Amino acid sequence: MTHARISTDSTVMMGKPCIKGTRISIELILRKLEAGKSHADLFEAYPQLTEEDLRAAIEFSGR
Repeated sequence: MTHARISTDSTVMMGKPCIKGTRISIELILRKLEAGKSHADLFEAYPQLTEEDLRAAIEFSGR
């Protein structure tokens, strides 16, 4: 699956899918959300994230 906001590059984060232009992996975002973190918590911790990025991560995971 491809997505405009997600990239996979073997030289970045060992090829894990990440938010494009960052080293924030989709796996990290999903783990934090599953642990109970809110979108606001993630925006505070990672100010470069957008709501669209979070939606893309969830969509990418198929959840």
